[in-house]
Amino acid sequence: MPLSAARGCVSFDAAFSGAIDPVADDFDELGHVNNAVYLKWAQEIAVRHWSLIATPEMKAKWLWVVLRHEIDYRDPILPGDGVIARTWLGAAEGPRFDRFVDIRKPGAARAAASVKSTWVMIDAATRRPKRVGAEIFEAFGVSLSLSPSPGD
Repeated sequence: MPLSAARGCVSFDAAFSGAIDPVADDFDELGHVNNAVYLKWAQEIAVRHWSLIATPEMKAKWLWVVLRHEIDYRDPILPGDGVIARTWLGAAEGPRFDRFVDIRKPGAARAAASVKSTWVMIDAATRRPKRVGAEIFEAFGVSLSLSPSPGD
């Protein structure tokens, strides 16, 4: 995905997206993707997004950790199903930055899982929270007054 497609991701329609191919270990005894796997995928797509937009200097300077996940499960992912994960940015306040993730089968009308995560930016050297500043907003191609709704 080109860098331009990773910038300005503030809604479902403008989201950064990527395909995920479930593997055998993703499925539980009920035959569908285990709930914990959806969180793993939400983190993976967020990391993919950051990895694409951040410069090597930014990656060396800043780290992200999850403070909170909220997830709604709506539709099972079964063996043989492909998955598209979409992520977009929410509100930022101090060191916190919300991120939304929609995980669904290609062409599905609704999400299999919807996630809202609150990430905290930390200084890589001190491991202390750091305010999300203009450099980060600029890299993501979003406004300092960012506060979109989750959308669907």
